[in-house]
Amino acid sequence: MTTFTEAARAGEFIIAEGNGSISREEVTILSGQNLAAGTVVGKVTASGKYIAYDDDNADGSQAAAGILYAAVDASAADKKGVIIARHAEVADSLLVWAGTNDAGDKTAGKADLAALDIIIR
Repeated sequence: MTTFTEAARAGEFIIAEGNGSISREEVTILSGQNLAAGTVVGKVTASGKYIAYDDDNADGSQAAAGILYAAVDASAADKKGVIIARHAEVADSLLVWAGTNDAGDKTAGKADLAALDIIIR
């Protein structure tokens, strides 16, 4: 019997969010990345574009700035995407972290998200 694995669905990690689109923000994902829905992202200060969050970075993306709503394949070029940027409740088990993030990095990222009123359950 064949086993199929389904990728994370858009917004699957959201437990609750603000009315309308107050929780969401359209952003640009920097080229060279293929990010799954639920990826915690940071904003590169110099370009204003978003990449996978890593607390060890030193370009601005060391601060978690939101969570990618739907998968974005920006492998070849910058692409538009939507992030949950504020006022939301999300499922911890469905968040996607860059492989370079250790437990301490995740703790720091969760604190950054809490400052944006993104509550992780």
